[in-house]
Amino acid sequence: MEWLSSIFEFFLGLGASVFLPILISIFAIVLGQKPGRAIRSGITIGIGFVGIGAILGIFVSNLGPAAQAMVTRFGVNLTVLDAGWPATGSIAFASKIGAFIIPLGLAINALMIVTKLTNVIDVDIFNYWHFTFVGTLVYGTTNNIFLGYAAAGVAMIVGLKSGDLTAKHFQKHYGYEGVSIPHILSNGYALLGWPINKLMDILPGIKNIKADPGTISKKFGLLGEPIVMGVILGSGIGAMAGYDISKILNLGVMMSAVMMLLPRMVGILMEGLIPVSDAAKEFFTKKYPDREFTIGLDSAIAVGDPAVIASSLLLVPIAIGLAIILPGNKMLPFGDLATIPFMICMLNIITKGNVFRNVVIGTLLCVFALYSGTFNAPTHTVMAIASGFPMPEGTTTLSSFVGSTNPITLIIWQIFSIFK
Repeated sequence: MEWLSSIFEFFLGLGASVFLPILISIFAIVLGQKPGRAIRSGITIGIGFVGIGAILGIFVSNLGPAAQAMVTRFGVNLTVLDAGWPATGSIAFASKIGAFIIPLGLAINALMIVTKLTNVIDVDIFNYWHFTFVGTLVYGTTNNIFLGYAAAGVAMIVGLKSGDLTAKHFQKHYGYEGVSIPHILSNGYALLGWPINKLMDILPGIKNIKADPGTISKKFGLLGEPIVMGVILGSGIGAMAGYDISKILNLGVMMSAVMMLLPRMVGILMEGLIPVSDAAKEFFTKKYPDREFTIGLDSAIAVGDPAVIASSLLLVPIAIGLAIILPGNKMLPFGDLATIPFMICMLNIITKGNVFRNVVIGTLLCVFALYSGTFNAPTHTVMAIASGFPMPEGTTTLSSFVGSTNPITLIIWQIFSIFK
């Protein structure tokens, strides 16, 4: 079966902007679309991913150094490095669990569709690393590869069901018909934030605070517009990093660019996806007229929302501050600070885009993430070394502030670890 693993590794190595267009073009042709239209849709989706990646690259490359400068300025000395989700994903796919995770995931998805246990057709194969990492943690704790694959399979099932559960709410809030998000990271944090939001619904005073981008814009005029908010928030982070005026203003403009351009890149991606989604709905409706299928995608299509970006920028200094003051925390948020939008993009549906609630609940989620990352760091590090991951110089322990800390991952890992 090594040849099969090599084939999957080759296609994954092409990157999302190449692999997904190929996969989706083939999928669209199978669904009955004309090859020309299917290929055009696939390429457009690839362009959308390139655009999203480029804008997130601007976000990371500008926010990362500012965060590091902030950490240095405040003299933080923590022993667990947040290596970020790319490192975590690499560790997962390079582990023994990663070898056959894609055929396992496709088989589980197909079986659940046939048995009517899900209506999600998950094409987000790149994010199988989330499921893989759950299995990697279990394998690292139990040294039992069968338990590792079983845990990864359970994570896939939970991911697909979370896509079913959130599909209608996601479509209504973000306006993307026929799409679902089987993403255990974003959905896991939304699940954790849901009861907190319910509590805020009944708290006097707090329940009446409306801070969605539309309300902010009406109340504050020009200062409430997303691009101006980007300048203000970006400049504020630059000031806390100790930048000079030139670098402060530059960071402000860069964050403003992210606020404006990211939603447009998502729009390009959706332009390519809509014909495929329509074809899928038509194809499966003929075979299963009583069911409504959705295309499972990465929650990256939701991070361009102005409320998500504004909330995430506010949470960056909060996360660093919490790391400094929380007793028992050992993790330094760094690599995943730019991944905070993925932590709150599904929570954003629950709060109806309320930036105030996003930040309050997001602060509590950051507390959970710091302690969860501190807790999983020893196993995370062992599996990183076993997978051949090159440890950063001067680092002995690593984790991931967002990528490996969500509650779904933690719960499944701990349940399966009972059997060690």
